Amino acid sequence: MTRYSIVIALGAALIATGFPNTLSAAVPEKNDALRAVSTTLNQFAVDFFKNISEENRSTNLICSPVSVSMVLSMAAFGAGGDTAKEMRSGLRLPSDDAVTKSGFESLIDILNNVKKVDLKVANKIFTASGFEVKPAFKEVTAKSFKSQAESLDFGKAEAASATINAWCSAQTNGLIKDVIKPDDLAAAAMVLVNAVYFKGQWKNKFRESLTQPRPFHVNDKTTQDVPMMTTRYRYNYGNLPDLDAQFVELPYQHENETDATSMFIILPNNVDGLTKAESNLDKVNFQDLHDRHAMTDMFLYLPKFKTQSSFNLQNTLVKMGLGRMFSDNADFTGITDNPPLKISKVLQKAVIEVNEEGSEAAAVTVGVIAVRSGHHLAVPITMTIDKPFVYAIVHSATNAILFQGHVTKPVY
Repeated sequence: MTRYSIVIALGAALIATGFPNTLSAAVPEKNDALRAVSTTLNQFAVDFFKNISEENRSTNLICSPVSVSMVLSMAAFGAGGDTAKEMRSGLRLPSDDAVTKSGFESLIDILNNVKKVDLKVANKIFTASGFEVKPAFKEVTAKSFKSQAESLDFGKAEAASATINAWCSAQTNGLIKDVIKPDDLAAAAMVLVNAVYFKGQWKNKFRESLTQPRPFHVNDKTTQDVPMMTTRYRYNYGNLPDLDAQFVELPYQHENETDATSMFIILPNNVDGLTKAESNLDKVNFQDLHDRHAMTDMFLYLPKFKTQSSFNLQNTLVKMGLGRMFSDNADFTGITDNPPLKISKVLQKAVIEVNEEGSEAAAVTVGVIAVRSGHHLAVPITMTIDKPFVYAIVHSATNAILFQGHVTKPVY
């Protein structure tokens, strides 16, 4: 029997700044569910980034772990049998479905109602004309993931892919335009899309007049001049012995502590130290680093950079133990009984720009389901980000990692 496919598409775009956490406004039960989902998102993010960074060690990288986790969690509610067990385990989802549903609903509401930044999280389901989705799946995706369904004629692949890409572009302020190609829709029954867009300004902006070329050590043999921003400010700073690295937290504009969002920079002590640092990121809790408040007067030198990454995440997810959903043994009977479905592709496209004003970033993840065949110093220190480094955009109160990546050779 022919097995139709689910295509998953993810897109994320980021401009750095801060956004509020409204945990205190939520009822306790929702707080507990939100914390549970935030914890599972970060557990998945650590494993996901470790794998994706290994595959892209020598190139600049930007990805959105939360985008991947969110859209696959949506698909997991349509899975059954061993496929459901594997997806829920691999995604680290809470054992109680009610907690998962409530947690995602609260998280999406919070992220879409922040102030002082432009932040948007959106989900969408595109189904093939005539394809019937079970009411229960429609209900959970609409309520918990704020996702609406739209029917398209996938037989007209050019027009259908253009419609999907136009939606992605609209959700990411035009930063991500071409996630799906017409060929991606072959044998497709459904396309699940998640988009994340974030734009904000530094709490302490860099003065553009001070930006000038400075050396960046690509490796122990290659150095190149890159546009290096500079400022003097009191930043949260410290050492990470397990990573043989140091960190600095660059806050975005926010109204109060519960609004805080930051970019963490992790700088290895050695020019060839990126692998060790990334291999030990499971020993880093960004919320704990934020809570240190080890404010240090420093001169900070940070390169301007732009990065765009595109991935087919199937091999990465298979390595993470999420292989059954791609196979002819996949069970998505929670979506429909007939025809049988499997996920054929999980695609992510992400972009980021970091400059004197702040950062802008976006990511889109698309899934296609197919028919199966710190301390104080009197004198300021100097921290120069002049070798390959890791970065993460984190909502401090929930510890949600929105974007993560590394820079091996700054390009702007």
